[in-house]
Amino acid sequence: MTTKSIRILVRFDWPNGVVSRLWDGAGPLVDVDGYVWQGLRLLEGLDDIEHAMNGEAYTLSMALSGASANWSDVAWEDYQDGNIIDGGVRLLIQPCDQWDQPQGSPEVRFTGIVDNIKFEEFVQNRQPHSTITVDCRNRFTLRRVSNGAVLSDTDQRARSAILNPSAPPDRFAAHVPKMRDRNLIWPRYTS
Repeated sequence: MTTKSIRILVRFDWPNGVVSRLWDGAGPLVDVDGYVWQGLRLLEGLDDIEHAMNGEAYTLSMALSGASANWSDVAWEDYQDGNIIDGGVRLLIQPCDQWDQPQGSPEVRFTGIVDNIKFEEFVQNRQPHSTITVDCRNRFTLRRVSNGAVLSDTDQRARSAILNPSAPPDRFAAHVPKMRDRNLIWPRYTS
């Protein structure tokens, strides 16, 4: 099967255990696992999303509009109860076939934590509208290695398991312990 289009999906895992599934489009979207994703519009943040998908973004800001009044009300109540800040965020893409039907499971492109949320209500053409802006950060934002410190393989694998649990463990620092106690001799050229 060949992919003809993709859908942008946003999954929120709130600290109280509630999961919200949203996608950039109209109406509900049912994925191959049977989960229903609610349609809305991403007003701002498409450039940030593109950077996040390419693994370049440390933070992500999304303006969401067009969500149902019920979802917006629940989000406001959860925010008032302290159940949104520090919630998990996953940005995924869903490959679709020529009939816009999902193909396979969605692929995780950004994993982060809700840092801030802003609610805005306005009236346009006598119709009430609400926009919710969500600011997210990921683990790279908080990563600090002091000068001269060694990044451990164990820490890197644990960190990668939190960032993207469905991916294989990150082996970026696998050879650091071997290299730490080794003396490197630069080649000596003789004439």
